[in-house]
Parts: sequence; structure tokens; C-alpha cells
Amino acid sequence: MARFVGSTLVLATHNAGKVAELKDLLSPYSVSVQSAADLGLAEPAETETSFVGNARIKAFSAAYATGLPALADDSGITVDGLNGAPGVYTADWAESPDGRDFSLAMARTWQALEVCNAPFPRTAQFRCTLVLAYPDGNHQAFEGVMPGQIVWPGRGGQGHGYDPIFKPDGFDITFGEMDRWAKNRISHRGKAFDLLIKECFT
Repeated sequence: MARFVGSTLVLATHNAGKVAELKDLLSPYSVSVQSAADLGLAEPAETETSFVGNARIKAFSAAYATGLPALADDSGITVDGLNGAPGVYTADWAESPDGRDFSLAMARTWQALEVCNAPFPRTAQFRCTLVLAYPDGNHQAFEGVMPGQIVWPGRGGQGHGYDPIFKPDGFDITFGEMDRWAKNRISHRGKAFDLLIKECFT
């Protein structure tokens, strides 16, 4: 593993929620942060079947396009009662004729659990893989996992995605009810980020 080299880091995402979370997590460090959206970069096709594979695609696409180090994350929810689905297809479950609708995705997830009569507690994990890629082809990967369970109906309007139906282990509230900045520090993304910071920034 190697320390981060450079003064500017590209966040290889167009997701405004992820950009806000990652900028907050990076704020204590002396690095200028720009997002792929800020730079007008195209979104590459995510053709891999693993979180790390898709994170590599996004990180290297941004690194090669800009000549700068790039950080990408690929994340999603794996539900044990659904044999790990939706997994890397977490966002796809939200697709609708009018764009992504995560209320639809959450309902679809619960309905699938009901159809297969999944036992309670309906355990699940939020997973995040961060990849830090350099234009010379080197990269480092870090994974964070937050175990919990699916609850219904959803609770809370904080966060994004599936947060309202996910209650993390050790808490009585969902991610959707949790202050987003507090969630950052204990979430799957926060755990992956802690590993990144220890290896590359401290």
C-alpha cells in the first residue's frame, strides 16, 4: 500500500449524495476535491459483476480522462433472504419509466422477501468498495460492510437509496432516521473510508 500522492483528487461519481458524503469525509485532509460531474466526465458502463470490478471501471475511467488520481466507490445492499440480491444491481432495482425511484426499489425488495417467505430478522448488509486509481495503472481497493436488517415500512427521510428500510446492527433507528453526517462515520462507506485513510492519508 502507498500514501496518496498529489494535491487534487477526482471523485469518480455523478451522484450528488455520494459527493457530499465523500467531500465531508475528506475535509480534514489537504486535498482539493472535484467530482466527475464538475469536470463533465462521461459515466462509464458498469459491466462487472462485483463491487470492486465496477469501482475499478469508474476510478480508472476518471483517472485516465483527467491524468489525476481518482477515487470511485461501488456500493449496494445484499439481502440474505434474496440470496444476496440486489447486490451490484442495487440501483437497477430503482429504475422506472420516469428514472430512478428508490421508493419503488424498497417496495420491490420487501415484496420479494414476502413472496419467498423469508424468515425474520430479514438480515442484510450494506457494502462499499472504494478504489483509488492512478493514471499510471496502479490502484488500491478497500471494502467496508455494515450488517443490519430490512424493516418495513421504511422510516425516516435522511440519507438516500435504501436507507429508510435498513436498520444497522446495534441501533434502534434506520439509516433513514439517522443524521447523515453521523451515519457517514459508522456506515459501510465510512468503514471503507477509514481503511483508505489509514493506508493512504495518515
